[in-house]
Amino acid sequence: MKRHRWLPDLSPLIEHRDYRLVFSARSVTFLGGMITHTTVPYQVYEMTGSVLAVGFMGLCELVPLLFMAFVGGALADYIDRRKLVLFSELAFTVLTALLIVNAVWLRELWLLYVFAALTAAVFGIQRPALDSLFPRLVPAGQLPAAISLNSAMINTGMLAGPALAGLLIATVPLGWVYAFDLATYVISLGCLLMVRAVAPPESADRPSLRSVVTGLRYAKNRQELLGTYLVDMNAMFFGMPTALYPALAAKLGGPGVLGLLYSAPALGALVASLTSRWAERVHRHGLAVAVAAACWGLAIVGFGLSDWLWLALVFLALAGAADMISGLFRGTIWGQTIPDRLRGRLAGIEVISYSSGPTLGQVESGLAAKLFGLTGSVVSGGLLCVAGTIVISALLPKFVSYDNREGIARREAEEAEYAAAGSST
Repeated sequence: MKRHRWLPDLSPLIEHRDYRLVFSARSVTFLGGMITHTTVPYQVYEMTGSVLAVGFMGLCELVPLLFMAFVGGALADYIDRRKLVLFSELAFTVLTALLIVNAVWLRELWLLYVFAALTAAVFGIQRPALDSLFPRLVPAGQLPAAISLNSAMINTGMLAGPALAGLLIATVPLGWVYAFDLATYVISLGCLLMVRAVAPPESADRPSLRSVVTGLRYAKNRQELLGTYLVDMNAMFFGMPTALYPALAAKLGGPGVLGLLYSAPALGALVASLTSRWAERVHRHGLAVAVAAACWGLAIVGFGLSDWLWLALVFLALAGAADMISGLFRGTIWGQTIPDRLRGRLAGIEVISYSSGPTLGQVESGLAAKLFGLTGSVVSGGLLCVAGTIVISALLPKFVSYDNREGIARREAEEAEYAAAGSST
Protein backbone atom coordinates (compact mmCIF):
# COMPACT_ATOMS: atom_id res chain seq x y z
CA MET A 1 0.00 0.00 0.00
CA LYS A 2 2.81 2.40 0.85
CA ARG A 3 4.44 1.69 -2.46
CA HIS A 4 1.20 2.44 -4.27
CA ARG A 5 0.91 5.84 -2.58
CA TRP A 6 4.30 6.91 -3.92
CA LEU A 7 3.81 5.71 -7.49
CA PRO A 8 2.53 8.23 -10.05
CA ASP A 9 -1.22 8.32 -10.61
CA LEU A 10 -1.80 7.14 -14.18
CA SER A 11 -5.59 7.46 -14.09
CA PRO A 12 -5.73 10.52 -16.43
CA LEU A 13 -3.86 8.53 -19.10
CA ILE A 14 -5.91 5.38 -18.56
CA GLU A 15 -9.38 6.92 -18.31
CA HIS A 16 -9.37 9.90 -20.71
CA ARG A 17 -8.72 9.31 -24.41
CA ASP A 18 -8.27 12.93 -25.44
CA TYR A 19 -5.84 13.65 -22.61
CA ARG A 20 -3.88 10.56 -23.66
CA LEU A 21 -3.68 11.83 -27.26
CA VAL A 22 -2.59 15.35 -26.27
CA PHE A 23 -0.08 13.93 -23.80
CA SER A 24 1.38 11.68 -26.51
CA ALA A 25 1.60 14.59 -28.95
CA ARG A 26 3.36 16.78 -26.39
CA SER A 27 5.76 14.00 -25.38
CA VAL A 28 7.22 13.50 -28.84
CA THR A 29 7.32 17.17 -29.86
CA PHE A 30 8.83 18.31 -26.58
CA LEU A 31 11.65 15.82 -27.03
CA GLY A 32 12.18 17.02 -30.60
CA GLY A 33 11.90 20.63 -29.51
CA MET A 34 14.62 20.18 -26.89
CA ILE A 35 16.89 18.74 -29.59
CA THR A 36 16.32 21.83 -31.74
CA HIS A 37 16.58 24.12 -28.70
CA THR A 38 20.06 22.70 -28.11
CA THR A 39 21.13 22.62 -31.77
CA VAL A 40 20.20 26.15 -32.90
CA PRO A 41 22.53 27.92 -30.39
CA TYR A 42 25.25 25.45 -31.37
CA GLN A 43 24.76 26.37 -35.02
CA VAL A 44 24.88 30.09 -34.22
CA TYR A 45 28.11 29.65 -32.28
CA GLU A 46 29.57 27.46 -35.02
CA MET A 47 28.84 30.16 -37.59
CA THR A 48 30.02 33.15 -35.53
CA GLY A 49 32.34 31.93 -32.78
CA SER A 50 30.63 34.54 -30.56
CA VAL A 51 28.94 33.90 -27.23
CA LEU A 52 27.28 37.32 -27.55
CA ALA A 53 25.69 36.24 -30.83
CA VAL A 54 24.19 33.25 -29.02
CA GLY A 55 22.97 35.42 -26.16
CA PHE A 56 21.25 37.81 -28.59
CA MET A 57 18.84 34.99 -29.47
CA GLY A 58 17.26 35.37 -26.04
CA LEU A 59 16.32 38.97 -26.80
CA CYS A 60 14.88 37.91 -30.16
CA GLU A 61 12.65 35.42 -28.34
CA LEU A 62 11.57 37.50 -25.34
CA VAL A 63 9.91 40.45 -27.08
CA PRO A 64 7.53 38.49 -29.38
CA LEU A 65 6.78 36.03 -26.58
CA LEU A 66 5.69 38.77 -24.16
CA PHE A 67 3.38 40.31 -26.77
CA MET A 68 1.94 37.13 -28.29
CA ALA A 69 1.19 35.54 -24.91
CA PHE A 70 -1.56 38.15 -24.43
CA VAL A 71 -2.87 37.50 -27.94
CA GLY A 72 -2.74 33.75 -27.46
CA GLY A 73 -4.56 33.99 -24.15
CA ALA A 74 -7.38 36.04 -25.66
CA LEU A 75 -7.70 33.65 -28.62
CA ALA A 76 -7.76 30.60 -26.33
CA ASP A 77 -10.87 31.96 -24.62
CA TYR A 78 -12.70 32.58 -27.90
CA ILE A 79 -12.04 29.67 -30.28
CA ASP A 80 -11.64 25.90 -30.11
CA ARG A 81 -8.46 25.40 -28.06
CA ARG A 82 -7.72 22.11 -29.75
CA LYS A 83 -7.67 23.85 -33.15
CA LEU A 84 -5.39 26.56 -31.80
CA VAL A 85 -2.92 23.95 -30.55
CA LEU A 86 -3.17 22.05 -33.84
CA PHE A 87 -2.55 25.10 -36.05
CA SER A 88 0.34 26.17 -33.81
CA GLU A 89 1.88 22.73 -34.16
CA LEU A 90 1.53 23.05 -37.93
CA ALA A 91 3.35 26.40 -37.76
CA PHE A 92 6.15 24.77 -35.75
CA THR A 93 6.38 22.11 -38.47
CA VAL A 94 6.86 24.74 -41.18
CA LEU A 95 9.48 26.59 -39.11
CA THR A 96 11.42 23.37 -38.51
CA ALA A 97 11.38 22.67 -42.25
CA LEU A 98 12.86 26.16 -42.70
CA LEU A 99 15.71 25.16 -40.38
CA ILE A 100 16.45 22.12 -42.56
CA VAL A 101 16.51 24.25 -45.73
CA ASN A 102 18.81 26.76 -44.05
CA ALA A 103 21.15 24.10 -42.66
CA VAL A 104 21.48 22.23 -45.97
CA TRP A 105 21.35 24.97 -48.62
CA LEU A 106 21.18 28.59 -47.40
CA ARG A 107 23.35 28.71 -44.23
CA GLU A 108 22.17 32.22 -43.34
CA LEU A 109 22.69 33.47 -39.77
CA TRP A 110 19.82 35.97 -39.90
CA LEU A 111 17.37 33.16 -40.63
CA LEU A 112 18.26 31.56 -37.29
CA TYR A 113 17.29 34.78 -35.51
CA VAL A 114 14.07 34.94 -37.51
CA PHE A 115 13.38 31.33 -36.52
CA ALA A 116 13.95 32.17 -32.83
CA ALA A 117 11.56 35.14 -32.97
CA LEU A 118 8.82 33.32 -34.89
CA THR A 119 9.09 30.23 -32.72
CA ALA A 120 8.67 32.35 -29.59
CA ALA A 121 5.65 34.08 -31.15
CA VAL A 122 3.99 30.75 -32.01
CA PHE A 123 4.80 29.44 -28.53
CA GLY A 124 3.07 32.50 -27.08
CA ILE A 125 -0.02 31.57 -29.09
CA GLN A 126 0.05 27.86 -28.32
CA ARG A 127 0.95 27.69 -24.65
CA PRO A 128 -2.14 29.49 -23.24
CA ALA A 129 -4.37 27.26 -25.39
CA LEU A 130 -2.53 24.16 -24.21
CA ASP A 131 -2.57 25.13 -20.53
CA SER A 132 -6.28 25.98 -20.66
CA LEU A 133 -7.05 22.81 -22.64
CA PHE A 134 -5.92 20.28 -20.01
CA PRO A 135 -8.59 21.25 -17.41
CA ARG A 136 -11.20 20.46 -20.09
CA LEU A 137 -9.76 16.98 -20.69
CA VAL A 138 -9.71 15.69 -17.09
CA PRO A 139 -12.00 16.33 -14.10
CA ALA A 140 -10.85 18.77 -11.43
CA GLY A 141 -10.03 15.98 -8.98
CA GLN A 142 -7.55 14.41 -11.40
CA LEU A 143 -5.87 17.67 -12.37
CA PRO A 144 -2.96 17.30 -9.88
CA ALA A 145 -2.22 13.86 -11.34
CA ALA A 146 -2.34 15.24 -14.89
CA ILE A 147 -0.01 18.11 -13.99
CA SER A 148 2.39 15.64 -12.36
CA LEU A 149 2.40 13.49 -15.50
CA ASN A 150 2.96 16.57 -17.66
CA SER A 151 5.89 17.57 -15.45
CA ALA A 152 7.40 14.09 -15.67
CA MET A 153 7.13 14.23 -19.46
CA ILE A 154 8.74 17.68 -19.64
CA ASN A 155 11.61 16.80 -17.34
CA THR A 156 12.25 13.56 -19.20
CA GLY A 157 12.51 15.59 -22.41
CA MET A 158 14.82 18.09 -20.73
CA LEU A 159 17.12 15.26 -19.72
CA ALA A 160 17.00 13.18 -22.90
CA GLY A 161 16.70 15.95 -25.51
CA PRO A 162 20.06 17.71 -25.01
CA ALA A 163 21.86 14.37 -24.64
CA LEU A 164 20.33 13.06 -27.87
CA ALA A 165 21.08 16.38 -29.58
CA GLY A 166 24.74 16.07 -28.64
CA LEU A 167 24.86 12.55 -30.03
CA LEU A 168 23.18 13.58 -33.30
CA ILE A 169 25.32 16.69 -33.76
CA ALA A 170 28.43 14.58 -33.36
CA THR A 171 27.36 11.92 -35.87
CA VAL A 172 25.15 13.43 -38.61
CA PRO A 173 24.86 16.76 -40.51
CA LEU A 174 22.70 19.44 -38.88
CA GLY A 175 19.98 19.02 -41.49
CA TRP A 176 19.36 15.48 -40.24
CA VAL A 177 19.29 16.69 -36.62
CA TYR A 178 16.47 19.08 -37.47
CA ALA A 179 14.79 16.33 -39.53
CA PHE A 180 14.43 14.30 -36.33
CA ASP A 181 12.44 17.17 -34.81
CA LEU A 182 10.35 17.45 -37.99
CA ALA A 183 9.40 13.78 -37.71
CA THR A 184 8.07 14.34 -34.19
CA TYR A 185 5.66 16.97 -35.50
CA VAL A 186 4.26 14.48 -37.99
CA ILE A 187 3.42 12.17 -35.08
CA SER A 188 2.02 15.03 -33.03
CA LEU A 189 -0.26 16.28 -35.81
CA GLY A 190 -1.63 12.77 -36.23
CA CYS A 191 -2.50 12.58 -32.52
CA LEU A 192 -4.05 16.05 -32.37
CA LEU A 193 -6.24 15.39 -35.41
CA MET A 194 -7.90 12.56 -33.46
CA VAL A 195 -8.72 14.77 -30.45
CA ARG A 196 -12.37 15.74 -30.25
CA ALA A 197 -13.28 19.40 -30.63
CA VAL A 198 -13.14 21.53 -27.48
CA ALA A 199 -15.83 24.16 -27.90
CA PRO A 200 -15.05 27.65 -26.57
CA PRO A 201 -16.78 28.67 -23.33
CA GLU A 202 -20.30 30.00 -23.60
CA SER A 203 -20.52 33.79 -23.89
CA ALA A 204 -16.82 33.89 -24.80
CA ASP A 205 -15.32 37.37 -25.06
CA ARG A 206 -14.17 38.42 -28.52
CA PRO A 207 -10.36 38.94 -28.57
CA SER A 208 -9.62 42.60 -27.91
CA LEU A 209 -7.61 44.88 -25.67
CA ARG A 210 -10.64 45.09 -23.41
CA SER A 211 -10.79 41.31 -23.01
CA VAL A 212 -7.08 41.22 -22.13
CA VAL A 213 -7.61 43.92 -19.51
CA THR A 214 -10.52 41.89 -18.11
CA GLY A 215 -8.14 38.96 -17.54
CA LEU A 216 -5.52 41.19 -15.93
CA ARG A 217 -8.12 42.76 -13.63
CA TYR A 218 -9.42 39.34 -12.61
CA ALA A 219 -5.89 38.14 -11.72
CA LYS A 220 -5.21 41.35 -9.77
CA ASN A 221 -8.29 40.85 -7.62
CA ARG A 222 -7.51 37.22 -6.74
CA GLN A 223 -4.73 36.98 -4.16
CA GLU A 224 -4.26 33.23 -4.63
CA LEU A 225 -3.55 33.80 -8.34
CA LEU A 226 -1.46 36.92 -7.85
CA GLY A 227 0.61 35.07 -5.26
CA THR A 228 1.45 32.24 -7.66
CA TYR A 229 2.71 34.69 -10.30
CA LEU A 230 4.71 36.87 -7.93
CA VAL A 231 6.28 34.04 -5.95
CA ASP A 232 7.43 32.32 -9.13
CA MET A 233 8.81 35.52 -10.68
CA ASN A 234 10.63 36.33 -7.43
CA ALA A 235 12.20 32.86 -7.29
CA MET A 236 13.29 32.91 -10.91
CA PHE A 237 14.61 36.48 -10.79
CA PHE A 238 16.78 36.10 -7.70
CA GLY A 239 17.43 32.35 -7.64
CA MET A 240 18.16 31.44 -11.28
CA PRO A 241 21.99 31.42 -11.68
CA THR A 242 22.15 29.55 -15.01
CA ALA A 243 24.12 32.40 -16.60
CA LEU A 244 26.91 31.59 -14.13
CA TYR A 245 27.05 27.86 -14.91
CA PRO A 246 30.03 28.10 -17.31
CA ALA A 247 32.11 29.97 -14.71
CA LEU A 248 30.92 27.71 -11.88
CA ALA A 249 31.77 24.63 -13.97
CA ALA A 250 35.37 25.84 -14.18
CA LYS A 251 35.39 26.12 -10.38
CA LEU A 252 33.86 22.68 -9.85
CA GLY A 253 35.90 20.62 -12.30
CA GLY A 254 36.09 22.11 -15.75
CA PRO A 255 33.96 22.31 -18.91
CA GLY A 256 33.09 18.62 -18.70
CA VAL A 257 30.77 19.20 -15.73
CA LEU A 258 28.73 21.95 -17.42
CA GLY A 259 26.16 19.49 -18.77
CA LEU A 260 25.74 18.01 -15.28
CA LEU A 261 24.85 21.43 -13.86
CA TYR A 262 22.12 21.86 -16.46
CA SER A 263 20.81 18.31 -16.01
CA ALA A 264 20.72 18.10 -12.21
CA PRO A 265 17.61 20.30 -11.68
CA ALA A 266 15.70 18.37 -14.35
CA LEU A 267 16.64 15.08 -12.68
CA GLY A 268 15.42 16.33 -9.31
CA ALA A 269 12.20 17.59 -10.86
CA LEU A 270 11.63 14.26 -12.60
CA VAL A 271 12.05 12.30 -9.37
CA ALA A 272 9.71 14.70 -7.57
CA SER A 273 7.05 14.42 -10.28
CA LEU A 274 7.19 10.61 -10.27
CA THR A 275 6.76 10.51 -6.47
CA SER A 276 4.23 13.32 -6.09
CA ARG A 277 1.08 11.33 -5.40
CA TRP A 278 1.27 12.53 -1.81
CA ALA A 279 0.23 15.96 -3.12
CA GLU A 280 -3.36 14.72 -3.42
CA ARG A 281 -3.61 14.87 0.38
CA VAL A 282 -2.45 18.52 0.57
CA HIS A 283 -5.18 21.19 0.46
CA ARG A 284 -3.33 24.38 1.49
CA HIS A 285 -1.98 24.88 -2.01
CA GLY A 286 -0.90 28.51 -1.59
CA LEU A 287 1.17 27.65 1.46
CA ALA A 288 2.67 24.70 -0.43
CA VAL A 289 3.74 27.02 -3.28
CA ALA A 290 5.37 29.43 -0.82
CA VAL A 291 7.19 26.68 1.09
CA ALA A 292 8.43 25.06 -2.13
CA ALA A 293 9.69 28.44 -3.45
CA ALA A 294 11.53 29.06 -0.18
CA CYS A 295 13.08 25.59 -0.39
CA TRP A 296 14.23 26.43 -3.93
CA GLY A 297 16.01 29.51 -2.53
CA LEU A 298 17.63 27.54 0.29
CA ALA A 299 18.81 24.87 -2.15
CA ILE A 300 20.36 27.57 -4.34
CA VAL A 301 22.18 28.92 -1.26
CA GLY A 302 23.53 25.42 -0.64
CA PHE A 303 24.59 25.16 -4.26
CA GLY A 304 26.45 28.47 -4.07
CA LEU A 305 28.34 27.39 -0.94
CA SER A 306 29.33 23.97 -2.34
CA ASP A 307 32.98 23.43 -3.20
CA TRP A 308 32.50 19.78 -4.19
CA LEU A 309 30.81 18.83 -7.45
CA TRP A 310 28.70 16.03 -5.98
CA LEU A 311 27.30 18.32 -3.29
CA ALA A 312 26.57 21.07 -5.80
CA LEU A 313 24.65 18.59 -7.97
CA VAL A 314 22.67 17.37 -4.96
CA PHE A 315 21.58 20.91 -4.11
CA LEU A 316 20.66 21.62 -7.75
CA ALA A 317 18.58 18.43 -7.83
CA LEU A 318 16.83 19.51 -4.62
CA ALA A 319 16.18 22.92 -6.19
CA GLY A 320 14.66 21.24 -9.25
CA ALA A 321 12.45 19.08 -7.03
CA ALA A 322 11.25 22.14 -5.11
CA ASP A 323 10.50 23.97 -8.37
CA MET A 324 8.50 21.01 -9.65
CA ILE A 325 6.44 20.87 -6.43
CA SER A 326 5.80 24.60 -6.62
CA GLY A 327 4.74 24.21 -10.26
CA LEU A 328 2.43 21.32 -9.39
CA PHE A 329 0.48 23.34 -6.84
CA ARG A 330 0.54 26.52 -8.94
CA GLY A 331 -0.88 24.62 -11.90
CA THR A 332 -3.54 23.03 -9.71
CA ILE A 333 -4.63 26.41 -8.35
CA TRP A 334 -4.94 27.76 -11.89
CA GLY A 335 -6.77 24.73 -13.24
CA GLN A 336 -9.20 24.30 -10.35
CA THR A 337 -10.16 27.90 -9.60
CA ILE A 338 -10.02 29.94 -12.81
CA PRO A 339 -13.37 30.07 -14.67
CA ASP A 340 -13.19 28.36 -18.05
CA ARG A 341 -14.06 31.57 -19.90
CA LEU A 342 -10.87 33.20 -18.53
CA ARG A 343 -8.41 30.31 -18.55
CA GLY A 344 -6.72 31.29 -21.78
CA ARG A 345 -6.06 34.88 -20.76
CA LEU A 346 -4.82 33.87 -17.31
CA ALA A 347 -2.59 31.23 -18.92
CA GLY A 348 -1.11 34.01 -21.05
CA ILE A 349 -0.21 35.92 -17.88
CA GLU A 350 1.37 32.76 -16.48
CA VAL A 351 3.47 32.35 -19.63
CA ILE A 352 4.81 35.87 -19.14
CA SER A 353 5.56 35.29 -15.45
CA TYR A 354 7.63 32.15 -15.95
CA SER A 355 9.31 33.35 -19.17
CA SER A 356 10.41 36.80 -18.05
CA GLY A 357 11.67 35.74 -14.62
CA PRO A 358 14.49 33.43 -15.79
CA THR A 359 15.57 35.81 -18.57
CA LEU A 360 15.80 38.80 -16.24
CA GLY A 361 17.30 36.55 -13.57
CA GLN A 362 20.27 35.79 -15.77
CA VAL A 363 20.94 39.52 -16.04
CA GLU A 364 20.59 39.92 -12.26
CA SER A 365 22.96 37.06 -11.47
CA GLY A 366 25.53 38.39 -13.94
CA LEU A 367 25.47 41.89 -12.42
CA ALA A 368 25.63 40.49 -8.88
CA ALA A 369 28.63 38.36 -9.85
CA LYS A 370 30.49 41.50 -10.95
CA LEU A 371 29.76 43.13 -7.59
CA PHE A 372 30.04 40.21 -5.15
CA GLY A 373 31.77 37.40 -7.04
CA LEU A 374 30.34 34.04 -8.13
CA THR A 375 29.62 32.67 -4.67
CA GLY A 376 28.21 35.99 -3.46
CA SER A 377 25.89 36.21 -6.48
CA VAL A 378 24.43 32.72 -6.04
CA VAL A 379 24.11 32.87 -2.24
CA SER A 380 22.64 36.39 -2.16
CA GLY A 381 20.17 35.42 -4.89
CA GLY A 382 18.99 32.40 -2.93
CA LEU A 383 18.60 34.43 0.27
CA LEU A 384 16.70 37.19 -1.56
CA CYS A 385 14.43 34.52 -3.04
CA VAL A 386 13.54 33.31 0.47
CA ALA A 387 13.10 36.85 1.77
CA GLY A 388 10.95 37.83 -1.20
CA THR A 389 8.74 34.76 -0.72
CA ILE A 390 8.19 35.69 2.93
CA VAL A 391 7.31 39.30 2.05
CA ILE A 392 4.89 38.29 -0.73
CA SER A 393 3.21 35.76 1.58
CA ALA A 394 2.81 38.38 4.29
CA LEU A 395 1.30 40.88 1.86
CA LEU A 396 -1.09 38.30 0.37
CA PRO A 397 -2.64 36.40 3.32
CA LYS A 398 -5.44 34.93 1.18
CA PHE A 399 -2.77 33.33 -1.01
CA VAL A 400 -1.14 31.56 1.93
CA SER A 401 -4.47 30.50 3.46
CA TYR A 402 -5.96 29.29 0.16
CA ASP A 403 -7.65 25.88 0.50
CA ASN A 404 -8.38 24.05 -2.76
CA ARG A 405 -11.66 22.59 -1.48
CA GLU A 406 -13.04 26.08 -0.97
CA GLY A 407 -11.51 27.29 -4.24
CA ILE A 408 -13.26 24.65 -6.36
CA ALA A 409 -16.61 25.41 -4.74
CA ARG A 410 -16.14 29.15 -5.26
CA ARG A 411 -15.29 28.70 -8.93
CA GLU A 412 -18.36 26.51 -9.52
CA ALA A 413 -20.59 29.07 -7.79
CA GLU A 414 -19.01 31.90 -9.80
CA GLU A 415 -19.53 30.09 -13.11
CA ALA A 416 -23.16 29.33 -12.20
CA GLU A 417 -23.74 32.98 -11.30
CA TYR A 418 -22.13 34.14 -14.55
CA ALA A 419 -24.25 31.71 -16.58
CA ALA A 420 -27.41 32.84 -14.82
CA ALA A 421 -26.59 36.49 -15.47
CA GLY A 422 -25.94 35.72 -19.13
CA SER A 423 -29.22 33.87 -19.59
CA SER A 424 -31.19 36.67 -17.94
CA THR A 425 -29.79 39.22 -20.36
